Amino acid sequence: MLTLPWNLPAELWMSLGLTLRLALVSTALLMLMALPLGAWLASARSRLALAIEILIAMPLVLPPTVIGFYLLVLLSPRHAFGHWWQEVFGQPLPFSFAGLVIGSCVYSLPFAVQPVAAAFRMQRPEVLQAAYSLGMSRRQAFLHIALPLARSGVAAGSLLAFAHTIGEFGVVLMLGGNIPGVTRVASIALYDQAQVLNYAHAHGFALLLLAMSFLLLLCTTLAQKRQERRRLAPVAIK
Repeated sequence: MLTLPWNLPAELWMSLGLTLRLALVSTALLMLMALPLGAWLASARSRLALAIEILIAMPLVLPPTVIGFYLLVLLSPRHAFGHWWQEVFGQPLPFSFAGLVIGSCVYSLPFAVQPVAAAFRMQRPEVLQAAYSLGMSRRQAFLHIALPLARSGVAAGSLLAFAHTIGEFGVVLMLGGNIPGVTRVASIALYDQAQVLNYAHAHGFALLLLAMSFLLLLCTTLAQKRQERRRLAPVAIK
């Protein structure tokens, strides 16, 4: 038995809308962090860079509930940042949309940074050297040469971060709970439907999320293939 997506109840569409809003906000913040981090990691050779790259990749191997638990503790009003947030904004970070955004940024950071760093690493050093020899500053060379060449990696990082945020479960459950309209995202709403044995709604909603994930991964794959073709193609400096 399957409920078609357009017949799904309003509460499931509300959770999907909240999930898309969370994914959009988190992805925008993640890319603001991923661009300078990825460019730096691609060129840095220090032990500090290695340590930071390992820290960024930790969410890939840590259970999401572990990340969610530590974020729940660290963002609580008992600790400095959580206390400061509550003093300024009048509400605690745990079990709020802002808390979910922070948790999503931590959990999806490697999915945004790694494609961007890989795109910068693929660039030929002589391209930037030629730009410097033509009188460009480092900032101009980054904005007009390195960043345009890395745009496929930036697109892949954005899509992966967006898709990964949509599929979050453990972090959002630990940090945000299950508050309708505030923290009940699509994965938790699907879990709720399965828990009450409403498999018709669960099946239709899962099918919708599956189709969205497939389209996002298709776009990511196309962006990565375009990046590879761009790496192999000759480059002209304008």
